[in-house]
Formats: sequence, C-alpha cells, structure tokens
Amino acid sequence: MNFTVTLGIKYPIIQAPMGGVTTPRFVAAAAEVGILGSIGAGYLSGEATRVFIEEVRKLTDKPIAVNLFVPNDVEMDQELMRQAYLGLQSVGKKLGMPFWRAPLSEPSFHEQIEVIIEKRVEICSFTFGLPDEEVIRKLKKQDIYLIGTATTVEEAVMAEKVGMDAVVVQGKEAGGHRGSFLCEKLVPLDELLRTAVEVVSIPVIAAGGIANKKQMDTQLLRGAAAVQIGTAFLATEESGAHPLYKQAVLDATENNTVLTKSFSGKSARGIRNQFIDMMNGVPIAPYPYQNDLTKKIRTEAAAKGRPEFMSLWAGESVHETVSGTVMEIVEKFIN
Repeated sequence: MNFTVTLGIKYPIIQAPMGGVTTPRFVAAAAEVGILGSIGAGYLSGEATRVFIEEVRKLTDKPIAVNLFVPNDVEMDQELMRQAYLGLQSVGKKLGMPFWRAPLSEPSFHEQIEVIIEKRVEICSFTFGLPDEEVIRKLKKQDIYLIGTATTVEEAVMAEKVGMDAVVVQGKEAGGHRGSFLCEKLVPLDELLRTAVEVVSIPVIAAGGIANKKQMDTQLLRGAAAVQIGTAFLATEESGAHPLYKQAVLDATENNTVLTKSFSGKSARGIRNQFIDMMNGVPIAPYPYQNDLTKKIRTEAAAKGRPEFMSLWAGESVHETVSGTVMEIVEKFIN
C-alpha cells in the first residue's frame, strides 16, 4: 500500500514534532492541508498530552501523530550537577537571576502511552530510543502505527528489529535534538538515507535540511517514503515559536547553526548565540538534568525578550525559512 494512504495523508510530508513549538492550531493546520500533523509531546505530562490531543481533535478529524521521548536511565552525579549549576550563574546574573530553583522533571512516558491509546491516536513516534516490547505490543494491539527515529543505519536496523512500522532517518543537517540512542555519529542525510533504504524493509522517512521542493523530490527519488520538515514551518503564523525565535529564524544567514549540549545535555542543532558561546568549556550535566537546570533561564530569557539566551533550534537550511501560513509553506513543496 502507498505510504501516504497508510498514514491517511495527501502528500508525503510529515510536520516535525517540535516540542514547545507545536500548538493545537499548528498541528491541525498541518493535518488539514494534507500532511501529517505531529504533536511534540516530549516535555508534556500525561494530562497535558490528553488536553493537547483533545484540542487538536476539535480542529481536525484528520489523522495525527504524537511524538514521545523514550526515557533514559541516567544516574545523577550530584557533583557534576553542582558544577553545571554554578557554570550557568554567569548567564543567570545577566538575566537578574543570581540563583534559581531547578526542580527535576519526572518522565510521563507510560502515562502518555495510556493517553494515546485512550484517545485513539493513529500514529505514535519515538525519539531518544525505542520503547520496550510491552509498550510496542500494547500500541500495536490498538492498531497504532509506530515510527522510530534513527541517526545511524544501526539505529534504523534496530528500529525495524523491535517492530517499528517506519523509521525517520535524521541527517546531521537536522535542527533540534539529535534522536541518537546507540551512539553519537553525524551522518549526512544523503548518505544515511541511501544506506538505510538498502538495509531495512520498512518505510524510511528522510529528515534534515529539507527546505524546498527540489530537496524533497531528491530524497523521494532516493527511496524515501516521505520527508519530515521542521525548520521551514518555524516562522509560520500557526507556529507556537516565540516571536523573537521566529525573527531569529527569518534573520538567519547560512552556516550559523551549531550543535550544542549546553541547553539540555543532549546534542541539538540551533542558531549560535551568546548562551552557547558562554557555555563553551563549562561542565554540562547529562539529559534531562541539564534541561531542568536551564529551564528557568530559557523561560526568563523569553519573558524578557533576550533571544541571546534562548534555545533557537533550527536546521542547517534555516536561512531559507520564510514567513507565511502552514498552507502557504506546504504549497511551496507541492507546486
């Protein structure tokens, strides 16, 4: 069966599930125009995930996806946490926060799985790893389509092996967090896609630096069943990105994104700014602890209009991003 038919979409495009950027209006707009709208639920609680899904359902009856972060068991190193917190003080002081509380987050993964089943979500995707056998069995029992994320061929093979129905291969060009879980390797999308379609039999979705129709068509000709696009949608009217984040994306020039662990403890690609430069050489706690430590900084920076201290996630092709509605951006890819 054709991949778009399987997913219930008109065009072979998946709106990337960007946590903190996706809003119900944004996801519904993507679904209504004929692509797969995706909820970035990685940071949400079970209840917040339920409310989000319900809000999207009020706006569209089209199929949607929910993306979850697979929890990683990371031992807390109290001394490293202390050093990482002290290393952030220079930024905190610039925001008028010499010290701040940094409560540690609790994963809501299993609650979210129950919500996805309860709300009959059609598609569930995973980042930072693969769910265990029990979770996969529960979701498949409800005929929920499962999509894994891989940054290497080895991870794509693992996704197929555990029972994913499709896999997103995320090239080094992609914005936001790397979906790595076996090892951290930076593989260009062209190389990663070419090898992945040869070694796995499930549909492969190409992600990373796809900013225009020509790039999309190239990946489809190379064997991708669909493409996943995020950065191109960041400055849309429906996007939930902060206005200063949208402006930074629109003002971006070529070659101004970098990979950093400074905001969350995991490698992520974003627009280089003062925060990233100030964290050079500073101790970084592993994810999710660094993410918890910097949450107040990011919130305060957004509230005070200080984009130089915000996480401005974006892919290598960010300089091609333009404003408009979701529909107008999709039209650039399909016409």
